[in-house]
Amino acid sequence: MADQGNVNTAPEPIFVDIGDSSKPSEIESLCMQCHDNGTTRLLLTKIPHFKEVIVMAFECEHCGFRNNELQSAGAISEKGHTVTCKIDNKEDLNRQLVKSDYASVKFMELDLEIPSTSKRGVLTTVEGILGNAIEDLAESQPVRKHVDENLYNQIQAIIEKLESYKDNNAPFTIRIDDPSGNSYIENLCLPAQDPKLEVRWYQRTPEQEVQLGLRSADEPETATENAEDNEVAPEIMTFPSNCSHCNAPSETNMHVLDIPHFKEVIIMATNCQHCGYKSNEVKAGGAIAPLGKRITLRMTESDDLSRDILKSETCGLSIPEINFELTPGTLGGRFTTVEGLLRQVHEELDQRAPFLQGDSATEESRVRWQAFLDKLQQVADGELFPCTLVLNDPLANSYLQNLYAPDDDPEMTTESYERDYETNEGLGLNDMKLENYEQDGATQDHPMGEAQD
Repeated sequence: MADQGNVNTAPEPIFVDIGDSSKPSEIESLCMQCHDNGTTRLLLTKIPHFKEVIVMAFECEHCGFRNNELQSAGAISEKGHTVTCKIDNKEDLNRQLVKSDYASVKFMELDLEIPSTSKRGVLTTVEGILGNAIEDLAESQPVRKHVDENLYNQIQAIIEKLESYKDNNAPFTIRIDDPSGNSYIENLCLPAQDPKLEVRWYQRTPEQEVQLGLRSADEPETATENAEDNEVAPEIMTFPSNCSHCNAPSETNMHVLDIPHFKEVIIMATNCQHCGYKSNEVKAGGAIAPLGKRITLRMTESDDLSRDILKSETCGLSIPEINFELTPGTLGGRFTTVEGLLRQVHEELDQRAPFLQGDSATEESRVRWQAFLDKLQQVADGELFPCTLVLNDPLANSYLQNLYAPDDDPEMTTESYERDYETNEGLGLNDMKLENYEQDGATQDHPMGEAQD
């Protein structure tokens, strides 16, 4: 008989998409208000942007206490980010908002910040965040009025301002700072970029790494390298990791590649043996280019879809004919073909487009979104020619294959440009100093100058 013990079957998914068949599990648990037993409902599911999440809702039938919480069950993003949104109408107040456990919320005009330790992860709206802030501030106001009336008046003024925001009587700006990169504010202009919404990615500090549990508090900031280890690295290096799709143990391969007529890059690829998920990411090597680069390709035939393309994590991508714009930082670095990149974008937008499959989405937005996805699919299938592909990389770390190399490509133009101050600020280049930094350090150590004998 055939051996049936070695059959490799994929594990059943623990997290399922939200749908009619999604049912929460009920667990009897202790109420922290009356110390009687209440009911906690747990739902392990997938929602847009957050991937896998755990939604928890507690209710006590004895004292009426209710509480809800959302925790991310997916992998922490490689970088942290800030999400800033300008709110000036009722539609903005209804924007869906995801705040993770590690995120802080700040109302810029009031210079009021809600730290990450004060609230657990929530799935709500901008108006809901305002309501929570008002409720928290008002909770101890009766006590403050008797203990410190001056403090009571100051906080009451803040509460009244927040209420004016909630009633749409004054514009304001809200900012979410999340070192885990798992927070979100809804884009109302999909598939185009929202002019009121700004997302900036940043490298986490060692303190934030400790907060996320990614390093020990006792671990030094910079790992000590062995200077005597001069062995040549293998062509392909493999190291263990977890699959970002199913979180099962997996392996990531890393390879240094020299692209002709471009530069040296590092390619990292993961192939999960459990769920079949595949991903690849590219990191550019070498020094920072003094100028940004914009590559424009007029695609006129199906051969253009087979061109090799390297999109770095700082590169933005757009196709004006279908009103498509991919902001820098989205999808990370990718080394593939034009067709492969477009299909990856289509898959990401189709499966993980935030809040367009839920009850909050209007029929008009669904129709507009589906029409855009259809056009993107037509471009990837080579059915919507001619069209224009634009790569805009302020660090000039992106590449698009020239089919006529070393001669010029008649369908492709490349232009270099000076980065503006805001772009350099977002990339962290304004504070970078590579020359005479020893003198600046000495000046900081002795701000009044050296002592005279």
